[in-house]
Amino acid sequence: MAAGYLQKDAGMEVFLPRIRFRRATKRGRVWVTEALFPNYLFARFEWEKSLRHAQHAHGVQTVVHFGNRWPAIPDESIEELRHLWGGKEIHVLEDKLETGDTVRIVQGPLQGMQAVVSQALSSRERVAVLLDFLGRQTCVEVSANDVVRDSDPRQNI
Repeated sequence: MAAGYLQKDAGMEVFLPRIRFRRATKRGRVWVTEALFPNYLFARFEWEKSLRHAQHAHGVQTVVHFGNRWPAIPDESIEELRHLWGGKEIHVLEDKLETGDTVRIVQGPLQGMQAVVSQALSSRERVAVLLDFLGRQTCVEVSANDVVRDSDPRQNI
């Protein structure tokens, strides 16, 4: 909301890098979009002239400062970040599963169990996983939407 206001109403150049990824939930994996730097955005303005306007813009809590000093980020740093982002403000993080990945099942009757991907069946958006069940390894096919890498920090089970 703050980025839109600063761009449209205040006429400031704003850069808000965001990531789009699938997060595990109790309903399975869902697509979410979040700021790369939560609660922060980059805005270019002449701080002597526009600081008060930026500080009081709708959705802005404050402009980063240290006492009476407002830091400036070098243009080169922002351009490098834009270059890494490929010119887009939303970067999609692919979550393609590979054979050997350790996953956790997040939906269905096997919810909460850990397994190892034995085969990605991408044409049907399913994966074959090996899980230890009743003392032996069992191969089961599950929807790719029902599993998430066990090491994925975006898990929210």
